[in-house]
Order: sequence, then C-alpha cells, then structure tokens
Amino acid sequence: MTEPHAPVSYEVVDGVATITLARPDSLNSFDDATKVAFRDYLHTAAADDAVRCVVLTGSGRAFSAGQDLKEHVAQMREGGQLNSTVEEHYNPMVLAITTMPKPVIAAVNGIAAGAGASIAFAADFRIVAESAGFNLAFAGIALSADTGASWTLQRLVGLPKATELLLLPRTIRAEEALQLGLATQVVADDAFAGTVQDLAARLANGPTLAYASLKRALAFSASHSLPESLANEARLMALTGASEDHKVAVDAFLAKEKPTFVGR
Repeated sequence: MTEPHAPVSYEVVDGVATITLARPDSLNSFDDATKVAFRDYLHTAAADDAVRCVVLTGSGRAFSAGQDLKEHVAQMREGGQLNSTVEEHYNPMVLAITTMPKPVIAAVNGIAAGAGASIAFAADFRIVAESAGFNLAFAGIALSADTGASWTLQRLVGLPKATELLLLPRTIRAEEALQLGLATQVVADDAFAGTVQDLAARLANGPTLAYASLKRALAFSASHSLPESLANEARLMALTGASEDHKVAVDAFLAKEKPTFVGR
C-alpha cells in the first residue's frame, strides 16, 4: 500500500496497476524521491503477473511538468551533474515502459512537459484530456532531450516535425496532438476518467502474452530487416500459438462464445 503523502501512488485493481504522480502543487514534477518511486513502481508492475495493464497519470491539473527545476538548481550549486539522474532514473523509466510485457496507457490529464511528455510518448496509448497538452521544453532551458524523446518523438510524428518540436518548443494542445499522432484519443474532461477506465479494463481482460509479443515484434521490426523480422515473427507466433489464451480463443470460436483470457 502507498504511504500517505508519498510522491507517487500505486494501486492494483482488477488487473490494472495505476501509477499516479502525486505532487500536484509542483505540477507533478520529478524530484529525486519521485523519480525513484516512479521507476521502482514501473519495475513492480512489470514483474507482477497479476497486473495485465498499466496506467500512468498525474494528480491535479498536470500530468507532469518534467524535472523539478528547483531541485535541479540546488543540485547544480552543489556540483551535481544532470547526466547522473538521466542514467539512474529517467533511462530506466523509459526502458521499463517500452519493454513492459503488458499494455501501458498514459492518461494525460493535464500538461505534459519535458520528461513528462517523453514518458507519455513511450506508452502504448495516450488518452489525452481535452484541456491537456504537450511541450518539449528542453531547448527552452538549453538542454538536449532525455527520457527517450529523441527516439519516440520521430517515430510518432516523423523526423522533420520532431526536429521542429524539439528545436522550437511550444505547447501542443490536445486536438493538434491528435492530428500529429501524439494522442491516441482526445476526450472531454468530464469523460476522461471513464474512458481511461474502460480502455484499461478491456486491455486487462485481453490476451496479455499476445499483447507483449506484438509489442516485441513492433520494437524488433523497427530496427531490423524484413527477413530478420519474419524470423522473429515466427518465433513469437510459436510462443503465442502454444499459449493457454490461444487455446481458449480457438475453443471459444468453435463454440461461438466470447473468450475469457487468462493472460498467459
């Protein structure tokens, strides 16, 4: 159970793990304690077979404003190096999200800036509230991109648009994000929570091993040749073809019933 006043909360209900950034007064920015908790909860969700879908969201009016700049300034004055937190915290976060063996939803309830935007871009689905938006704020404070933004952004919008958004940062409102491919779905604020809940429930009741294999196939094929990708598809097809869920699906099809997947 999450401790009261913890910077990140973690809850598992009906196969859905919800990881909530809980520093609303700081726009859910990442100080060291938040980074450690968020990273560790991602690893917890990945390792828990009872978790079949992960939802990432924020409390209050922001998803996340990214790095806590007040803490960053204090650490700079003490001689701290920014690359250390990138390697220790942000890199493991984005790797945990992109390799998560179950679907990940970024429930973008408000502004997602800097590393906050990068985290959302790493998710499989981005459900975005109508009042929310993204900002690739790195260049505005004379920094390069982190948390995988240079990798995910160009895959979502293409290299020319990614270059524009990184070098000339601005707030991308929800509707534009949908047009660009940054948002999977834009939802009215009053329907946001219900829409996220419905999608999470659908995914948590789906064929989890097949979802994980499809994610692996897409990631592999993005950087390998067609022959290599075909061989990888064959390996993953053998894995899923021998799964309990595949048997359930075939039996349900023959019986003209809806399958009840178990996630393996």
